[in-house]
Amino acid sequence: MIFAGLYNRTMFWAAHKHAEKYLAFVSFIESIFFPVPTALMLAPMAMANPDRAVRLAILTTVTSVAGGILGYFIGAYAMHLVEPVLINVGYIDKYNTAVAWFTEWGFWAVIVAGFSPIPFKLFTLSAGALNMALLPFILAALIGRSAHFFMVSLLMAWAGPKLESKVKHYIEWIGWLTVILIIAGYLIYSK
Repeated sequence: MIFAGLYNRTMFWAAHKHAEKYLAFVSFIESIFFPVPTALMLAPMAMANPDRAVRLAILTTVTSVAGGILGYFIGAYAMHLVEPVLINVGYIDKYNTAVAWFTEWGFWAVIVAGFSPIPFKLFTLSAGALNMALLPFILAALIGRSAHFFMVSLLMAWAGPKLESKVKHYIEWIGWLTVILIIAGYLIYSK
């Protein structure tokens, strides 16, 4: 049982005494370059510690915005170094979409970025590369990221403990269905 073991390990890590430090680190670097979404770590932590859901949401918001500010400055001063990396990892089309969103919506693009399938890091880089004013960027990042992280954290704190027994029971089915959906999404999206 592959996914049951992963689930149990994830819940163990979520309750680890240093889990919040790891969450803060992941949240910070995810806004710059890390490919794994912070919500994948936040969700089980909020489920394992429902009484800390608000604290976890605040922590991820603050560290994500701090990482976003660093990403902003990288975009402003080193985009010429980052662009080849975006091309190599296949993110250049998503980056160009983020740039187009900025051109059309500006401030609102950063808020929407908190919920879009386009990685937030591309918005932090493009905000800097396009010389968006820093204070509106920070405000928009705070609004978008806090809305996203509070939604994930509070939803998992509320529904997670109620659903945990069902999730554990069907974890193998859920895991394999997720793998199939990811592969299907990749095949559809890569065309």
